[in-house]
Amino acid sequence: MKKSRGRTGRRRRRKHLQRLMDGVNCSQELEYIKLKKWLKDRGFEDSNLRPAQFWDTGRGLMTTKALQVRDLVISLPEKCLLTTGTVLSSCLGEYIVKWKPPVSPLIALCTFLIAEKHAGEKSLWKPYLDILPKTYTCAVCLEHDVVSLLPEPLRKKAQEQRTILHELYVSSKAFFSSLQPLFAENTGTIFNYSALEWAWCTINTRTIYMKHSQKECFSLEPDVYALAPYLDLLNHSPNVQVKAAFNEHTRSYEVRTNSQCKKYEEVFICYGPHDNQRLLLEYGFVAMNNPHSCVYVTSDMLLMYFPPLDKQRNAKISILKDHGFLENLTFGWDGPSWRLLTALKLLSLGVDEFTCWRRTLLGDVISARNEQQALTVTAKICHFLIEETQHVLLQISQLKRNKENLKKHLALVEALHLEDLKILQKSAEILCNLNMAT
Repeated sequence: MKKSRGRTGRRRRRKHLQRLMDGVNCSQELEYIKLKKWLKDRGFEDSNLRPAQFWDTGRGLMTTKALQVRDLVISLPEKCLLTTGTVLSSCLGEYIVKWKPPVSPLIALCTFLIAEKHAGEKSLWKPYLDILPKTYTCAVCLEHDVVSLLPEPLRKKAQEQRTILHELYVSSKAFFSSLQPLFAENTGTIFNYSALEWAWCTINTRTIYMKHSQKECFSLEPDVYALAPYLDLLNHSPNVQVKAAFNEHTRSYEVRTNSQCKKYEEVFICYGPHDNQRLLLEYGFVAMNNPHSCVYVTSDMLLMYFPPLDKQRNAKISILKDHGFLENLTFGWDGPSWRLLTALKLLSLGVDEFTCWRRTLLGDVISARNEQQALTVTAKICHFLIEETQHVLLQISQLKRNKENLKKHLALVEALHLEDLKILQKSAEILCNLNMAT
């Protein structure tokens, strides 16, 4: 009997240690107690979810009971959601209705977040604002030194995003000034660029999709945002499936799981089948072993290994461009994509084979020589990308030693490149086997 009790004790200790490894319950922290009370006052029933700190994903939600397929994970009443309706019923409403040309639903929500954050203790949304991140790690927030280390396609998108945000700020300045009667302080200091960047990132990273009817006081951009306190603590995993939608009958936003989840494990939702470049751009994180991850090949890289003296080169590039074969060319966990191989097969067509370009785009084999050359060039591109990625990783490790303030951002970009390196090494292996087979 004693032995059995000893084994039970050890088992309990093991379970307890496992639980600590999985996640540390944070529900006793004051900010979460206040948030839960605030949600309860708005009709939220306490669920089986507890805020917790996880060693790999950071802050998230754990379940206190095992979840089965189709179980309700969370049901958040309409009163808890922050939408443009919330903004219009606040003191900002009359200013938005009067303003011409109309502001976008996005700017209305950004304005509300900035105003409520500025209100501090007086804000009705304070318990929610207190648990929002103070800073973000989306591509738009990264320092110039860090952006320059991103893969080229992502670097371009990050720069485009920064331009969009800057233009949004400049075009909204006059509207922000019109709100001066509501504030004792100058609106220029309240609604500055960093405040807009924070509000924009909050909406970009945390809103759920919820379609609202078009209102005349807003521009024609779709009004599809809702901030969902507590629910937005759920982290993303590419390996889970959920069903999430607003339930008209219960007037609540509901999430149901299509995957099982053990007791005390972290509960995940899926933001969509996004690769790591998209996750970093839009959400500010990288998912390790992401099945949707890929490495992009730019059109410049594609043409690097083909002689500029090829008289049909320009015609081949035109064909690829017209048929959309100069973008979304990738290496994935299963090797080079069909699109990448097809583009390279078309560029590898000999003078006597050029008339067969339509068959190439359909996936037909034109000749053994064409197949072999396309594979050889694919392998060269893959090895070039491996060397380039290794070089960037070396730069990052040097910067991490010298730039303490950039460590968090650098670690994120490093994680992206490490995942890329794994994909490229796997692709190189696959290409080696294909070359041997042919």
